[in-house]
Amino acid sequence: MSRYTAPLREMRFVLFEVLQAESAFAELVGAENASRDLIDAVLEEGARFTEQVLAPLNQTGDAEGCRWEQGRVLSPKGFKEAYTQFVDGGWNGLTAAEKFGGQGLPEVVGAVVKEMIDSANLSWGTYPLLSHGATESLKNVGTPWQQEVFLKPIVEGRWTGTMCLTESHCGSDLGLLKTKAEPAGDDTYRITGSKIFITAGDHDMTENIIHLVLARLPDAPPGVRGISLFIVPKIKVNREGVMGAANALGCGSIEHKMGIKGSATCVMNFDGAEGYLIGAANKGLAAMFLMMNSARLAVGLQGLGLMERAWQNALAYARERLQGRSLTGPKRPDKAADPLIVHPDIRRMLFTQKALIEAGRALAYRAILLVDQAQHSRTPEAREQAEVLLGFLTPIVKAGLTEFANECCYHAQQIFGGHGYIREWGMEQLSRDARITTVYEGTTGIQALDLIGRKVLQLQGAGLKLFATEISAFCAQHAGESALVEFVTALARATQEWMDLTLAIGKAAEANPDAIGGAAHDYLFYSTYVAFAYYSLRLLVAAAGTDQDFQAAKLANTRFYFQRILPRATAHAAAIRSGSGNLMELADTAFV
Repeated sequence: MSRYTAPLREMRFVLFEVLQAESAFAELVGAENASRDLIDAVLEEGARFTEQVLAPLNQTGDAEGCRWEQGRVLSPKGFKEAYTQFVDGGWNGLTAAEKFGGQGLPEVVGAVVKEMIDSANLSWGTYPLLSHGATESLKNVGTPWQQEVFLKPIVEGRWTGTMCLTESHCGSDLGLLKTKAEPAGDDTYRITGSKIFITAGDHDMTENIIHLVLARLPDAPPGVRGISLFIVPKIKVNREGVMGAANALGCGSIEHKMGIKGSATCVMNFDGAEGYLIGAANKGLAAMFLMMNSARLAVGLQGLGLMERAWQNALAYARERLQGRSLTGPKRPDKAADPLIVHPDIRRMLFTQKALIEAGRALAYRAILLVDQAQHSRTPEAREQAEVLLGFLTPIVKAGLTEFANECCYHAQQIFGGHGYIREWGMEQLSRDARITTVYEGTTGIQALDLIGRKVLQLQGAGLKLFATEISAFCAQHAGESALVEFVTALARATQEWMDLTLAIGKAAEANPDAIGGAAHDYLFYSTYVAFAYYSLRLLVAAAGTDQDFQAAKLANTRFYFQRILPRATAHAAAIRSGSGNLMELADTAFV
């Protein structure tokens, strides 16, 4: 049985010491009352709920999975009761605006709680996750009556939300979607089509489910310019918020998946279902991306949550499991063998997990603090700058944390040895669950193309320049500190190479557009390693003044990252410089 304890000290350290959240909140409209005492109380209670209620359901939910019976989905035993406790505790509306019935706390506070949820029970966490995404679209493009009728019950937790994008013939290329929306003549529409891979598309936890569905109007232009977004409830709801008959939609089946088996991943069929247009006609993709961008950061947090749980259990096992003798002589002469943690290769895997988790947590929390700043900063200039930097960091957070989640879960399995392959220990579940995080809400390849193609080249490197300037200023500030010089020098050098690589890709793309796709994967990873290096060093700097053991751990962690993980970026730089010819020169018919 795998265990989970919320790492409250690390979470608070990042939030309050590294990111200086209290000072940041003071500069946000509506967040002035988010005191440390209040947030500490929220985190304490979040830890209790996730450790005691959600974590015990993680492996049982995986073993049982969701059941599809007579066109309806039943969640694993205990999931519905846990959701009721979640709603009763006010967690569902933690960060929603007070005018919609929420508590109005900053998004970054919700992110810390979400990390706990994802560590404790990733499958269960997908149900409120999709509601948060629906909330973002309704909040930003919904009309006042739609917010009153649909948004408030979602914030209350009485209803949940979904986003319905993917069809069997189109995933990332949404311009190919075929779902139709026919005007009914009474301000409603009839939605017809099938969507696949719909997380929480059907379940037994709430009285209604609000689907946000992409579809085409009869006169829509082709491609992505002709997509509209519609609110399609499972149970019909009129403009006064009164529920009526069942809508003409249903779950056709649930997917048989590798992991997250407690999460209902549904095929949803719409057969002339009643819906309402949300936002402007043919502008649905922009509205849906309000959900998508939020979801991408949320999936990054899923990766972080899995990394943390895998690390905790691998560390405990390495301390307890006796296996072999230390190469420098027995460390436990009173025992038949030494614990695994004395062996260098075990420490390599533990340090890799620890270094990636700690830097990744700081980066993820920073990105979500930018969400707060983009929405609530006091000046338009501050909001715009936060939005630009957030857009740049989002694909790095999503792809970096999910790819590293797979690496860290792999290391945990290796530390457990044969027991890591056995269900009872829980490591194989974490490894299976981690696989989907690199796929949904945009694969790693999609994130890579978004980063170099759109966020850097199309937007002329606006976010990259902001981030690189921030790193350079940090390096200049600490350049004279002898204890940091090796790290500052390496970070400054890597940042300059990052800029040089960016310019080289842009120049190569002028002659050959394939240069962008050919460099995208390696550019994403190079960017991720530099961003993690920056936050690893910021953690070390912020640890000054803490207790000696904490400082020593941060120093060892930073040294390991800079000496053993950051050098990986060199290989990615070499791959970028090799160009796209080695990818494209072989004819597709010659792949034999």
